[in-house]
Amino acid sequence: MIRFLPRWGAVLVAVSAIVPTTPVAASAEPTGATVTWAVQPADARGPDGRRWIEHTLDPGAVLTEHLAVRNFGDAPVVFALQAADGYLTDKGRFNMLTSGQESVDGGTWITLPETVTVGAKQTTVVPFTISVPQDATPGDHPAGVAATVTSTGGTVAVQSRVGFRVMLRASGTVTAAVAVEDLTVRYERSWNPFASGGVHLTYTARNNGNAAVTGDGTVRVGELFGLAGRNASTDVPELLPGDGRQVEAHVGGIWGLGRLTTTVEVTPAVVSGEPAGAEVRPTTTTVTVWTVPWPQLALGVLFGVLLLGWRTITRRRRRQLARLLDQARAEGRESVLTAD
Repeated sequence: MIRFLPRWGAVLVAVSAIVPTTPVAASAEPTGATVTWAVQPADARGPDGRRWIEHTLDPGAVLTEHLAVRNFGDAPVVFALQAADGYLTDKGRFNMLTSGQESVDGGTWITLPETVTVGAKQTTVVPFTISVPQDATPGDHPAGVAATVTSTGGTVAVQSRVGFRVMLRASGTVTAAVAVEDLTVRYERSWNPFASGGVHLTYTARNNGNAAVTGDGTVRVGELFGLAGRNASTDVPELLPGDGRQVEAHVGGIWGLGRLTTTVEVTPAVVSGEPAGAEVRPTTTTVTVWTVPWPQLALGVLFGVLLLGWRTITRRRRRQLARLLDQARAEGRESVLTAD
């Protein structure tokens, strides 16, 4: 069984850096002359318009694919060809392992010629084989292919490579699962007692399934023992199987009146579209923290001090007025007696 998956995005690598679109020409100077080239998915006749290659294959399946290497320079060039496991960088961009790193997954399924010679201003189509192991586990096994030129300058050699991603999925049950790990919550108060604060939270979203996923998440912060609360959204970026990425979110409008209960709910979604029979496993994680409403307490203490002072002054004035009245009455009685 072979079927195409929806597109995930292309990868081109030049000097181990990602280039976002294809075809893209890369330049290097292996022997003093500038070399400019591009690599594209192809069929037996030449580039076929695809930006990357993606297939779903049964374990044991063997498939022939093609790539086209285009040499824009004025002299023939010998390119080294490489296939390697694919991964996502910290910025969420697709890349493939370098030649010094050993592939253990989808990159080992691809067999390429070691080199290809491409004439000046020429394009050469190179067939390669995708062989799925009999014991391949269901799910996604990302890889990439690239054409490489090594530049020599003094004692330093720099590899420049251009390629694209090859997204391989072994048939079987697709599981979409994102775990929420190391959830931490920090209350950020406003020192204005008449303004609310907010909750800042971070957690690690880890893909525990076997397919590349994103996630739609919701954060709810409850206070006053659940009588009040606020919600916010938190989106999980694309994660390949086994990947983990730190996610941050902020929930405003929180007064921090004692106990705060923060709940994170994440529902994963398969990047390539949810196939029939896929298992989608939502996850929920809750943490509780206690906060002290210092601005409101300070305001309450200040109000209490002012109230106590006002009552004390009022009582003193009342007592003083009572003494004056008693004195006036006594003087009045005395004057009457004297007159008599």
